[in-house]
Amino acid sequence: MNQNFKKCSVILISQSELPSSKIGSWTTLYKNYLEGNHVIDYIICPEPDSKFTTVTYQCTSNTFIDRIKSKIYKKSHLNALSALKKILKKEENYLIQVVDNFKIVPDVVTLLQEMELRNNCKIQFFYHGFPPFLDIEKGEQFFKSINEMVLLTQDSYQAHLDFYASLPCKFSILPNGIDLIKFHPLEATEKQQLKEILHLTGKKVFLWCSQDRPKKGLDLVLELWKKNTFPNSVLLVIGSSRNDDIPGVSFLGRIPNSELPQYYQVSDVYLFPTLCQEGFGLSLIEALSCGSYCIASALGGVPEVLHYGKFGKLIANPDSIPEWETAINEYLTLPNNPYELPKDLYSFEEWRKGMNSIINEAKIF
Repeated sequence: MNQNFKKCSVILISQSELPSSKIGSWTTLYKNYLEGNHVIDYIICPEPDSKFTTVTYQCTSNTFIDRIKSKIYKKSHLNALSALKKILKKEENYLIQVVDNFKIVPDVVTLLQEMELRNNCKIQFFYHGFPPFLDIEKGEQFFKSINEMVLLTQDSYQAHLDFYASLPCKFSILPNGIDLIKFHPLEATEKQQLKEILHLTGKKVFLWCSQDRPKKGLDLVLELWKKNTFPNSVLLVIGSSRNDDIPGVSFLGRIPNSELPQYYQVSDVYLFPTLCQEGFGLSLIEALSCGSYCIASALGGVPEVLHYGKFGKLIANPDSIPEWETAINEYLTLPNNPYELPKDLYSFEEWRKGMNSIINEAKIF
C-alpha cells in the first residue's frame, strides 16, 4: 500500500491560469494552497503570468489554430487532453483533479481508456456550485465515470441524494477556508479609529461586496436605501462600477484584495442578498470572520455556512424587500453583534488539512 501511495502523482486540470489574475474563490484557495504545504505534482492550465515553483506545468494555448480545431472537433479542451497525454506514463498511478469542468471528464475517461490507463488513474471532481448540475440520466453516467465528488456543504450532498436515484461514487465535503490572519475582528477602539480614518465616524456601516450581476441582489439593497429609512447609516458598495446618486450610499468600485479586510472590519453589517443557490459564499465568511453581523439569503449553501441562523440572520424570501427592511431594523435595536465564532471556523489551514487528507486517501490504490 505504501509503495503504491508513493508512486501516485497528482494532476490538477484547471480552466483558469494558476495563479490567476482574476478574482475567484477557488482560484484564490488554490493559490494559497500551492504557496504552502501541498501534494499536487502537475498543473494543466493556460499560461499564467508567473508560475509556482513547486509543481510541474503543462500549459495549454489558445491560438487561432487551436480555436479552429476546437470548432472542427467540437471540443473546447483539446489542448488540455494533449497536455495530459504528455504527462501520463503506463507504469505510474495518477490522481486527476478536475475543478467544475463537467464537459472535460468524459473525454479524459476516453483518453485513459485508449491509453489503457483507466485502472491506473482516479478522477476527483471538485464542484463549487450547490444544486445538481446535470440531469438525472447524464448525472448518473457522470458519477459512474469518476471516483470521487467533492462538495462544499453537507446540504449540497443532500440535494444530490434527493435528486439522483443513485450516486455510484464516493462523496466528500470540503468547506471553503480563508486566511484568519488577514480576516479577523478589531477591538472596539481599533474599529472606531478605522471609522475615523475612513470618514465613517458615528455611522452604522453596511457593506455589500460582490460582482455586480443581477443574481447578486445589489438592486434590491439599493431600493432599501432609496427609501432612506435607516438613520445614521451608510452603505458601502464594493465591486460595482455604478455611481448612482443615492443618499447614504458610497460606491467604492473595485478594491484590491489586499485592502478588502479593512472594509469588512469597519462594517457593522454585511449584506449577502444573493438571489441564486450559492455554493458557499466566500465573502460571507470573510465578513463573518471580521466580526460583521451578517444578513443573508437562505439559499443554497448559505444556511449551512451560517449554521442555520446561529451565526447570522437568514432571509427566507430573499426577493422580499420588506423582509430585508425588517431584518435591518431589528439589527439596529441590538446593543452589539450577538454572534461569536468558534476559533478557527472556516480557517484556510483547516481547509488545507482537509484537502491534503482527501488527496492522500485517494492516492492509495
